[in-house]
Amino acid sequence: MHLLNDLKWRYATKHFDSSKKVSPENLSKLKQAIQLSVSSYGLQPYKVLIIENKEIRKQLQAASWGQNQIIDASHLLVFCNYNSVNNKHVEDYIKLASKLQESNIDSLNNYGDFIKQKISEISPKENYHWAYRQTYLALSNLINACAALKIDACPMEGFENEKYNDILDLSKANLNAAVIATIGYRSEKDKAQYRQKVRKPFNQLFEVI
Repeated sequence: MHLLNDLKWRYATKHFDSSKKVSPENLSKLKQAIQLSVSSYGLQPYKVLIIENKEIRKQLQAASWGQNQIIDASHLLVFCNYNSVNNKHVEDYIKLASKLQESNIDSLNNYGDFIKQKISEISPKENYHWAYRQTYLALSNLINACAALKIDACPMEGFENEKYNDILDLSKANLNAAVIATIGYRSEKDKAQYRQKVRKPFNQLFEVI
């Protein structure tokens, strides 16, 4: 499996070479990998912001514990969950499914009604956290795709999401910055790349029942 070698190669890059940029072609491949991520009911209740603007990234760096990756990486990706997933999200999904699958929308309405019913059964807090967790599935696809393309990445939870929400004006779009990732190419000065990867052995990590 090439994937295993790719995963052994990657690490959470702490220092990026700011002179190296991810090509538009590879960025398109990464976007496709995110687009193809699994999600509950297929709804993809999130949006991914790709931040290239240097001035905005300087503002975001201050809300990211001053970490240099925010500025030095080729791109900053902000995975944003919807604060609440509602019937319109479901209806938009059913319309898109009807179009792409070339099927009569009436044949999909029962599935749409099923999703709406399930969403109505959970509290607003559960709704929020459900959408929040979906962003991590998309993040995982990004990380794996980066490794396959030999593009470095650093998933990051070290940021103040409320400040991100303010800087990016996310509340108006019913969005919340859930998790972020920087992508680009490692600096030769990044000592982390030379360290042995530390992972639990199989007998600690897995149990067959």
